[in-house]
Amino acid sequence: MPGHTDNEIVIAAPVDLVWEITNDLENWPQLFSEYASVEVLEREGESTTFRLTMHPDENGQIWSWVSERTTDRPGLAVKARRVEPGPFEFMDIRWEYAEAPGGTRMRWIQDFAMKPTAPVDDNGMTNHINRNSRIQMQLIREKVEKRAADA
Repeated sequence: MPGHTDNEIVIAAPVDLVWEITNDLENWPQLFSEYASVEVLEREGESTTFRLTMHPDENGQIWSWVSERTTDRPGLAVKARRVEPGPFEFMDIRWEYAEAPGGTRMRWIQDFAMKPTAPVDDNGMTNHINRNSRIQMQLIREKVEKRAADA
């Protein structure tokens, strides 16, 4: 059974601001605590191919991969997938945005499977992604809400 996660948070800010900030790829190292750098490799229409590099993990390992991300602004959704899957057989991500009482609901849905040679299995990665998504979403909420208050 492949891994699946579904996490969401309500951000006290207008959907346009949440969309703008969270889809500014070049700013992701300032938005997420886990990313050291983002390198945009190609832009074509609403699709962007980019390399994400993380800060070293507790063992000093630096993880990096290429992803493709396609935005659908009218549909308030983003589809992404890893082009270089690394330890994953596949990794597909969907971001959804919706107006909600008190602001904007941002939801991340991830479907994946780990390779047999990966350091963790599907269940272990599901637990890791769920834990980390909550941390990153909280950071994003704080940063976006601060920006909304400063506007």
